[in-house]
Amino acid sequence: MTPDAAVLQIDSSARNHAEGSIYRGCTRIGKDIKMNSTPWKSEKWYVSPWNYTDEVTKDFNFADKVIFHDVSLRDGEQQAGLIFNADEKVAIAERLAEMGIQRIEAGMPAVSPQDKLAIERIVKKAWGPKIFAFGRCMVPDVEAAADCGVDGVVIEIPSSEHLVKHAYQWEMEKAIELSITATQRAKELGLYTVFFPIDASRADIDWFLKLIRTISTEGHMDALACVDTMGALGPSAVTYLIKKAKEIIPDKPIEAHFHDDFGLGAANTIIAATAGAEVLHTTISGIGERAGNAPYEDIALTLLTMYGVDTGIKYDRIYETSKFLQEISGLKVRQNRGITGEGIANIESGIVVDWFVKAFEDAPLELSPYRYDLTGHPDWEVVIGKNSGLPTVDVYLDRIGLSCDDKDVKLEIVKDIKEKAYELHRLLTVAEFEEIAHKHIDAAA
Repeated sequence: MTPDAAVLQIDSSARNHAEGSIYRGCTRIGKDIKMNSTPWKSEKWYVSPWNYTDEVTKDFNFADKVIFHDVSLRDGEQQAGLIFNADEKVAIAERLAEMGIQRIEAGMPAVSPQDKLAIERIVKKAWGPKIFAFGRCMVPDVEAAADCGVDGVVIEIPSSEHLVKHAYQWEMEKAIELSITATQRAKELGLYTVFFPIDASRADIDWFLKLIRTISTEGHMDALACVDTMGALGPSAVTYLIKKAKEIIPDKPIEAHFHDDFGLGAANTIIAATAGAEVLHTTISGIGERAGNAPYEDIALTLLTMYGVDTGIKYDRIYETSKFLQEISGLKVRQNRGITGEGIANIESGIVVDWFVKAFEDAPLELSPYRYDLTGHPDWEVVIGKNSGLPTVDVYLDRIGLSCDDKDVKLEIVKDIKEKAYELHRLLTVAEFEEIAHKHIDAAA
């Protein structure tokens, strides 16, 4: 059965549980997906219906449009040991554009002539996304960004008293003065200006709000980035941060920039979107300073399937884009990392192989929360290892064209598979399985 035919009906109790929930209709899901009255379940995914109940969704405040601002070429490259040359930056930007990422932060001109060149080349390509540069709260950085021809600039300034004191060794008022001057210059140069207060999540809230108010009135900002530089913000506090910021600048978009030091980057960014953040800062597969930035893959797929919010990207390009980044950078994501891990569709456990044999043809979403081809990932593959059982033996006997109806013989094959896996400390190849199978089947003949 084709994926398009694998439409399953949710049971009535689950349907009733989610009845009356808000469903933000998807405007562009893709030609292979037909949404129906059960947004938690389509031809391509099956998530919890509880995600859509009124009690869960009643306080959501999604913006009319949620967009991605990719920082792979700036914050992503700040990952220790990661270097992209100009050609690689242009190639990555092209992949992001093809995917439908709406904004690309192409780099920081002040870092090096190569970075400036890469930004200029990306701007000239005019692929469609808005191109931004990053700069310190200094007029020369803003002017360097403008010289590159970018659409906008993200201007950073330390916003926590302890960071200003210990890392910058400034007086607090200097941060305000620099911010006013630099943001005004950005406005003069016609740049869309995102004010980026570093370490905002650890700042005194009154000082943080004073800084925002002052820059919005005496300086300039087209948008405010709520920045969790150290990944130190708990999910329960995200809505509070977004709410406080919107109270000060109700007419300005809020952008969410969260790091992943506690593994919360994606979750916090999603919560920021539910609280009304219009722009989400992300990187490909979570590359970035220290533990990295929020990975766009996790956020995009979660918003689509669990919140009914389509961000407009081409979901079927997710896996190949991550693979491309890994190839040119030499970095690897862990094999079982959600969405982009190479081995997430491998099945070793005997009981799950049994599920696969029985359910895949007619009910593939009993095996996973979404079809892997939704993200361009290869589909399920039964592998042979220490956890294999009789269903795995049946799958591979059929694959290599051998026949065996003797359960005891097949149990001996399973026993040898486990022993071999322990010996090799890895999965077995088809050739190794075939050797074991022939040994026992031939002996029983």
